[in-house]
Amino acid sequence: MKASRWRMKLFTGNANPCLAEEIADYLGISVGNATVSRFSDGEINVAIDESVRGVDVFVVQPTCSPGNENLMELLIMIDAFRRASASRINAVIPYYGYARQDRKSRARDPITAKLMANLIVESGAQRVVAVDLHATQIQGFFDIPVDHLPGVPTIAEYFKTKGMGQKAVVLSPDVGGVTRARDLAAKLGAPLAIVDKRRPAPNVSEVMNVIGDVVGKSVIIVDDIIDTAGTVCTAARAMMEKGAANVYACCTHPVFSGPALERLAEAPFKEIVVTNTIPINKENLLPNVKVLSVAPLVGEAILRIHEDLSVSKLFEP
Repeated sequence: MKASRWRMKLFTGNANPCLAEEIADYLGISVGNATVSRFSDGEINVAIDESVRGVDVFVVQPTCSPGNENLMELLIMIDAFRRASASRINAVIPYYGYARQDRKSRARDPITAKLMANLIVESGAQRVVAVDLHATQIQGFFDIPVDHLPGVPTIAEYFKTKGMGQKAVVLSPDVGGVTRARDLAAKLGAPLAIVDKRRPAPNVSEVMNVIGDVVGKSVIIVDDIIDTAGTVCTAARAMMEKGAANVYACCTHPVFSGPALERLAEAPFKEIVVTNTIPINKENLLPNVKVLSVAPLVGEAILRIHEDLSVSKLFEP
């Protein structure tokens, strides 16, 4: 089923236009005619160069690095569509920045993920489509509908093509990621293992114990985000020391900040599997990194939202 060309339009900011083009191709439409530029003083200028009156508008804009710039682009674009009388404005946010600031860990901490939600709603968004939120409770931060698309099915399909099942073990690098790892393990028909770790300081992790058998197995370390890569690289070395045959890493969001690429290049990974929710500079792409596209997943969700069909049906077995 192809989207109705006259009732739905898809636009993109500057954060990930390549993904927006792929989604548009899936839907059988073209990306809308809009320009997001800068004035000479650095302020954002948005120009919507076609009518959106009465249109179901989808704005594709992950709030990845530079997160503040991309967030402001999203907010200003939403405001522009609201003032142009769009019938509904859907914010498609493949990567939701600030998601790890979702609670107060210490006194006087901000809950920035909630502030982000407030800003997006206040700007005029009427629905949000997000991929693999770091914390599922972020859905409740919005006072509008949120369609939360898991990244695991896309990753699982790839590993199935490699014939990985009982020969593999799916490893959660921490207790907080067990649900995600269990989901991937179930889809692959593989056993589950868990790393019990301590984090003495932000972006610093230390492996303590491994719960599960990894000897002679292909270990798939799964997480939603690889940021500085300290967690997955430390876990990979620990798995090899404990007798794993080889180690894979996979995540939905390849943030890859700071020393991440250097660490990943030195770590004993056979392959690093990520998705394109965040664009990766091809010049920085390591030879063992495999990038999967979430365009079919997001495109099908957009089509179902536009046609008022169930999005959850996408993930039912």
